[in-house]
Amino acid sequence: MSASLRVAAAAVALGVGVSFGLGAAPAAADRPPAVDPGRLPAGDPAAPPEPTEVGSNAVCTTVATGGDGPTIPDAQRSLGLDRAWEFSRGAGQLVAVIDTGVTRNDRLPDMIAGGDFVANSGDGADDCDAHGTFVAGLIAATRVDGQGFSGVAPEARILTIRQTSKMYQKEGANRNKAPDDLPDGYGNLGTMASAIVRAADMGATVINVSEVWCGTHNVDDGAIGAALQYAVEVKNAVPVVAAGNSDTCKTANTVIDPLDPTADPWSKTEMNVSPARWDDYVLAVGSIDANGAPSKFTVAGPWLSVAAPGENMVSLNPRGAGTAVGTVNQQGQTNPISGTSFATPLVSGVVALVRARFPEMSAKEVMKRIQATAHAPAEGWNQYIGYGSVDPMAALTAEVTGPLPPKRPSPAAQVQLAVPAPAPAPDNTARNVSLIAAGVVGFLFVLGMLASFPIRRRMGVREDI
Repeated sequence: MSASLRVAAAAVALGVGVSFGLGAAPAAADRPPAVDPGRLPAGDPAAPPEPTEVGSNAVCTTVATGGDGPTIPDAQRSLGLDRAWEFSRGAGQLVAVIDTGVTRNDRLPDMIAGGDFVANSGDGADDCDAHGTFVAGLIAATRVDGQGFSGVAPEARILTIRQTSKMYQKEGANRNKAPDDLPDGYGNLGTMASAIVRAADMGATVINVSEVWCGTHNVDDGAIGAALQYAVEVKNAVPVVAAGNSDTCKTANTVIDPLDPTADPWSKTEMNVSPARWDDYVLAVGSIDANGAPSKFTVAGPWLSVAAPGENMVSLNPRGAGTAVGTVNQQGQTNPISGTSFATPLVSGVVALVRARFPEMSAKEVMKRIQATAHAPAEGWNQYIGYGSVDPMAALTAEVTGPLPPKRPSPAAQVQLAVPAPAPAPDNTARNVSLIAAGVVGFLFVLGMLASFPIRRRMGVREDI
């Protein structure tokens, strides 16, 4: 597998990606080309395109448990799910998780194992990396009495398709490795495209892809475009994909240049992110923190659709019962469940809620509704959170009319404020009458005093007493 085609999981908690074969950076990232339906891959059989093996030093990810109890996680609370669940809980929706596999769990009842593009013989219901189970739990973990955590769409079902794993590699790679070398990892854009087609063919109404390819050179991802178009326009599924994290997508996209604010955002974008860049056919999701600001790790791009909380999450434990709050590295440090990988399933859950409430809506109509009802930033759209933070309640209840504005900030507008009318002259009539009356009384008093002097003299009144 070429290093330039390896997939990087868009998460702090899991870095599936390995080194990229980067060429010279282009002046700007290219808009995706017109979709070529002839590039559509087969979704069957669900098997790696070549023999694979588990790396000789592969050790399943250690999980940090926690998050049990009645406390509702902050991300879940911020979405106002208790009110949204009065209208929909995602019943009847099948959400595909194209990821590292999903471990079976009592809180993911009736999960469908859709296949494995990583292991030679697997069904997708094995998750040594932990990433896919975290994602699935955030989408559809059922509610449990006394437990604050649950998925966004607790009555939806999960379809798991394993497409990538850092524990696997091409068969024979172990022979050329030193004893301490880690596995190469496995999964590429080809297997991702096939997994998307397979999910669509198996009836998924929502397809969650919490992994990305990113690089500063142009990549041949025509199969991804064909798979996404097929999923949306032929199979009526809604793909929801991660925007990527700065730890694996290391080149910063400017997108909006303050020195050239009216420029085409694509002309200021140096790094491509796939499948997010196919924004006609996906909801590309960024991450926000507890204060609603873009997470420091979320990758900017002209393809951003919406955002959701993506930091310090709680989800299902892939190693057993209960919940988890992170993974533990080789130094014993806990890495929280944070990343655009984990903002993405929250949006997938909201899509499942909307699809259950409005089954007559097409995939594109649902995508429009999610974006139109988000909490918009001041400029209407920006390169980190798109049209804003997803709002489940509004997505389920608001009236949506008219087209979406283009994906660029609204220009500053000059508005001539009305000149205020001059204040009316004060009415001083009462004061003037009072002053005149007081003056007249005073004047009469003085006259009276002066007139009394001659009378007092005639009566012999001495003035010096």
